[in-house]
Amino acid sequence: MKRITSIAILALALVGCSKGYYSPYSPDVTNKEAVYAAADGALDSVDPGEQQEGDSFEEIEENPFIKVADQPVSTFSIDADGASYAYTRRCLKNNRLPSPSAIRTEEFLNYFTFDYTEPTGDESVAINAEIGDCPWNASHKLLRLGLNGKSLSGEVPPANYIFLIDTSGSMYGEDRIELLKSGLCNMLDYLRPVDRVAIITYSGSVSMPLESTLVKDPAAIKKIIRKLEASGSTAGGAAMKMAYDEASEHYMKDGNNRIIMCTDGDFNVGVSSTEALVKMVESYQAKGIYLSIMGFGTGNYQDSRMESLSNHGNGTYTYIDCENEMMKVFVHERSHFYSVANDTKCQLTFTDAVDSYRLIGYENRVMNNEDFEDDKKDAGEIGAGQTVTAIYELIPAEGYAADAVTATFDVRYKKALGEESRPLKLNVSVPKAEYVSSPEFNFAAGITAFTLVLKDSEYKGSASYEMASELVAKGSENVSDPLKLRKELADLIRAAAKVQQ
Repeated sequence: MKRITSIAILALALVGCSKGYYSPYSPDVTNKEAVYAAADGALDSVDPGEQQEGDSFEEIEENPFIKVADQPVSTFSIDADGASYAYTRRCLKNNRLPSPSAIRTEEFLNYFTFDYTEPTGDESVAINAEIGDCPWNASHKLLRLGLNGKSLSGEVPPANYIFLIDTSGSMYGEDRIELLKSGLCNMLDYLRPVDRVAIITYSGSVSMPLESTLVKDPAAIKKIIRKLEASGSTAGGAAMKMAYDEASEHYMKDGNNRIIMCTDGDFNVGVSSTEALVKMVESYQAKGIYLSIMGFGTGNYQDSRMESLSNHGNGTYTYIDCENEMMKVFVHERSHFYSVANDTKCQLTFTDAVDSYRLIGYENRVMNNEDFEDDKKDAGEIGAGQTVTAIYELIPAEGYAADAVTATFDVRYKKALGEESRPLKLNVSVPKAEYVSSPEFNFAAGITAFTLVLKDSEYKGSASYEMASELVAKGSENVSDPLKLRKELADLIRAAAKVQQ
């Protein structure tokens, strides 16, 4: 049963990112093994974490193991969000563990770019799969699924961006409105004269300090951004309607039409219920206007609302905890704003080589099996150059042996909204005994183990911070990591072990 929870704790001290891209946390640990052992032994006696007072997350029960004999088919929508990872990073930087309800395994996995093969021919998506041993349960196996969105080559399609900015009092502060202003100014340096930008702000009232205009004079637009101030209550619903109207008026065929909403999610004036906002968003998403949401701050943070809106608005959801994250989202990975695969669904059909299976994460993206071929059913988007990863834990059956087919991996996606979906298919077989798991398998397994420990999952088996650290290290050897994100993850695991201790 899903429910919204709000749990109070002491207020956070503001901590920004260090200068330089993702500086390591470097916790004061001289004996890492002792820290891991003490942390893992303390799991049953330490509160797994609490949210900042007023922060709201949707509590979701973990997916259970399902018998193949009872239900051989498993279907889910992809989810390319990364908010849960960034929120957890902020918690650990403030020397506390996040609440289990804030941990979504799929958003940890999909925060990172994996080294997957590029699509070929006329396809916009390439798929791959890999089976290996389950590190936290010796009698189980892991199935890693990978999808890769086609990278943009040549000229990038023009953008029609509507920056929908929350300037209410709850957005006041260096880690909120000031951080946002800095990031938007940086992003403008990478936009072109053919791109369009509009700015709509909302607090007690709604205003449009910048109507949609071509980015021919970035300095003038930056002046408008730097004048933004936070005060008053929040009229998010009225502002969203204005943003969609502005995007519609300047709609670019074959362009990137997107509303980028920057907020802590606290809408308390006008159309304020999540259900009403979702209906509004859904009414526009079929027109090819995407919605990306950037979450800021703590203390009044409405995660559940923002995730729901982005899921229904053909968009993504990111949590911004520091300026480096703004650079990651708005500069280094800005191509992800251009969707190359829409309404992307995955379906696994398991054979009798598998006794039971469990999808780890994606709890709120599970779909009915009949929805897989129904092109009217909404699903997630993949941006250009973006990868998506999912993990199943498998319990082998008697027929599990080398070269045996364990599952058929089917994917359906649309190149553009409103088109007919395109099918992809891959048979997943048991590897031979001498097979060595790839770095990407180990990295995904390490991330998954980390989330199981953070959640204190009933399915965590022997997973520990030390295990997660070792797997992430294996998955980072000889792998390109220009933004040092994999190194940062290793530092975060050590930081979590220290906090747990």
